[in-house]
Amino acid sequence: MNTENQKKIAAEKATESIQSGMVVGLGTGSTVYYALLKLGTMAREGLDIIGIPTSEGTEKIALEQKIPLTTLATHSTIDLTIDGADEVDKDLNLIKGGGAALVREKIIANASQKILIVVDESKVSRVLGTTFPLPVEIVRFGWEATQTEVNRICGRSTLRVASTQDGKQNPLITDNSNYILDCHFDGILAPAEVELQLNNIPGVVENGIFVNRADKIIIGTSSGIQYMG
Repeated sequence: MNTENQKKIAAEKATESIQSGMVVGLGTGSTVYYALLKLGTMAREGLDIIGIPTSEGTEKIALEQKIPLTTLATHSTIDLTIDGADEVDKDLNLIKGGGAALVREKIIANASQKILIVVDESKVSRVLGTTFPLPVEIVRFGWEATQTEVNRICGRSTLRVASTQDGKQNPLITDNSNYILDCHFDGILAPAEVELQLNNIPGVVENGIFVNRADKIIIGTSSGIQYMG
């Protein structure tokens, strides 16, 4: 089973937990995409849900799939969120933000009563920060000074860039009009501590370490579905 099929079976398995009447947090990323497609089919077939997207990209897909949407201002409590992750460990700690939506994802996570994380087997790691850089969203003003302070914790970081239509490389701008630093660790042995250290730096908006957030991780593997949590 290839990686795309692993993503698909994990995402579709998560949608089995959705019931009519729920407010659903809609995550961002290539694995959650398959959950959005499935939820769209379920909604068109009569499933009565409303979703709160974690990014403008997810909002666009949800609208295309005819999934009714709402906001946290209207519904401050989310029954269940389905989201992805870039790296997960055995303690259900996560690194998120590969899709540049980490701030909104953490806000949605904080408002959620239950969180299901869907990944393919390549995302499972013994120690966070060994297979994927940690995204840190920072304000654009004085970003170089913020990066200097971030580097005191991670050692090295790179400003994330995006290609324009004419092939130029410009800093990626998040949905919140900020920059992202991708921080390179040799492993994050104390994720809760590192999360707090980074967020205490002036100019840091949020970072992609998620500790004590996920209730269950659904893993698509070459031999089928596996679970953590």
